[in-house]
Amino acid sequence: MKYVDGFVLAVKKSKINEYKKMAEMGKKMWLKYGALEYVEAVGDDLKSASKWGCWTFPKMAKTKLDEKVVFAFIVYKSKAHRNLVNRKVMKLMDNEHHKQMPFDMKRMAVGGFKVMVGGKK
Repeated sequence: MKYVDGFVLAVKKSKINEYKKMAEMGKKMWLKYGALEYVEAVGDDLKSASKWGCWTFPKMAKTKLDEKVVFAFIVYKSKAHRNLVNRKVMKLMDNEHHKQMPFDMKRMAVGGFKVMVGGKK
């Protein structure tokens, strides 16, 4: 059964390009060490959910006017595979790397998810 790590975070608009460079490096590392898929997406149409009475990502992420929401996910073969891949990637990252992130890590939501339904065309 596939497994997904999901992320939601707020990035200052002025740091989106810096974040994109970091995400490109992340993509290379996670795919190199076995992740099946790596996606980082920046918010575009985030207000339409409010007309259905749903929470919006900006509200959930508590974004400020100068911030964008980033939604990201990484797909693995299984939870055990995810743990193996993440151990390999984390060996390459040190505390200094975390200090240089172009966003506030304390405001990032992250979690692991068992795939319940999935499919591709």
